[in-house]
Formats: sequence, structure tokens, C-alpha cells
Amino acid sequence: MRLAFLGTPDLAVATLAALVEAGHEIACVYSQPLAKRGRGQALKPSPVHAFAESHGLTVRTPESMRDPAVIADFVALELDAAVVVAFGQILPAAVLDAPRLGSFNLHGSLLPRWRGAAPIQRAIMAGDPETGVQVMRMTEGLDEGPVIATARLPIADDETAGSLHDRMAAAGAALMIAALADIDAGRAVETAQAEEGATYAKKLRPRETRIDWTKPAAEVDRKIRGLSPFPGAWFQLGEHRVKALLSTLAEGAGAPGEVLDEALAVACGEGAIRLLRVQREGKGAQQADVFLRGAPIATGTRLL
Repeated sequence: MRLAFLGTPDLAVATLAALVEAGHEIACVYSQPLAKRGRGQALKPSPVHAFAESHGLTVRTPESMRDPAVIADFVALELDAAVVVAFGQILPAAVLDAPRLGSFNLHGSLLPRWRGAAPIQRAIMAGDPETGVQVMRMTEGLDEGPVIATARLPIADDETAGSLHDRMAAAGAALMIAALADIDAGRAVETAQAEEGATYAKKLRPRETRIDWTKPAAEVDRKIRGLSPFPGAWFQLGEHRVKALLSTLAEGAGAPGEVLDEALAVACGEGAIRLLRVQREGKGAQQADVFLRGAPIATGTRLL
């Protein structure tokens, strides 16, 4: 099939790579414009942009897909279909309807649950027992189109956003290849989403990332894992901000934020957690025991 691919982050790279491997003709790759990335904050291409260039694919990085000139260039590609994975812009009907067979999105949840920008993180933070990836036909509504294919994924008790992201990327790439084959052959079945049970995975805000130790331990643990490795849930230790990247539930009780032992068990509003992996600002991530050897935290210390 002659395709356009629209995507930006690491999550989308696996699907683009699978499309190339499957022999589809990638007429053009669309990604977000260069942005400041990394510690040096230099302008760099997105992961999808970098992958596409390394494979000799044409890349376009429009500021807006609603620009009439951008739409005209897209229509002129004369596509069979468009594949969209975490592109980062709302696409107008003129773009969605331009390909002969339509435009298809790979979304990281079991719709209609967790429509929107951060479904991986929100599913873990909410304590969902499972999630998945789905291919849907795109409409102008936010993640409201009919579903064509689904792969379900359990969420483990020690799951982080990073580990779930990687599993979703692999599962989603395979699912999209299979779905496109069905679409091309005319055997795809489109199922309308249920009206009930819709939830929205709002974009993560900086104010959400600080740990509130007054919350129950289970909620604190899910927040830490749901925000790991990025943007990272954090707490204040003296003058330093420390990210908590992995935790588990622990025995014990005390004042919220109180360190309960020498192995970083920390009291919450109800119960306690144990920090397993942390990262002090300006430093690399470390296992908690390694971190404590360099910066011991006395029992009774209050984390803020």
C-alpha cells in the first residue's frame, strides 16, 4: 500500500519500522518540528523524524496540519491510507479523508477508556488491571472512531510506564500490520465504540508530578510507576529534588513522608512504600541501595 505515516515519539518508531519491513511504500513521513531535547537543550528531530531520515524516507514537519498548503501537499500524495501513531496534532477532515481507504490510528488503551494524550500513564496511575492497543478508523472526534483491531495487555503489579510503553510498541506494530492487511483486502470489521465508560487521559502537568505522601500507599506506588521514567514523580530531600522511579508496597506506618528504616521504606497516609530506584537532580538513576551508600538517609527523616 502507498502510505503516509504521522508520528513523533519513540512509541511510534516500532510501527514505522514494521511498515517499512513489510514492504509498504512510505510516500511521506510527518512528524513534529524540531524541538529542544536532552540536557543541552539543542534543537533535535523527533525519534520518528530521525528514524525516517536514516532510512531515506521523505520527512515533513509542518507547524500545523490545518494549513491549506500543507493539506494540499498531503492530498497530492495520492495515498491508499494514512497511519497515525502519537503524532501530536489534531487532524482536520480534509486530511483524514484524503487517502483512498482512510486514516487509521494506533491508540494505547482499550477505547473508550483513556482517550487522549497520556493513556499509558493514566492506566497505571488508576490501577487498571489491563490495557491494550487498538487500531481505529480516525474521525474528527478525539479518539472516537470505530475500532478495527485490538491486542489486550495485562498490567503487572511492578509495571512502569516505560515497561508498558515498550510492550505496547511491539504489540501495536504487529497489530497495525495485520489490520492494514485486512483493510486492504476489504475484510476489516469496524466496531463502534461504546458510549458508556469513556474516560480522558489528560496531558500530564508538572504540578501532578510531586509525590503527596498523605495519599494511601497504593496510590503513591501507582503514581511513581505511572510516571516512570518520564517525567518522574519526585520528592524533596533537603535542598535536592529526587525522582522516585520504582517502588513497591511495604510494611510499616508513620507520619506521611517519614523514612521508616535504612532501606527507604516511607510512610504514606495509609501504609507505606519502599523506594527501589531513585534519581537525584543532576545525577543518573540508581538502585536505592546504591543511592543510600552515597547519601545515607536516617530513619525518621521526613521526605517532603
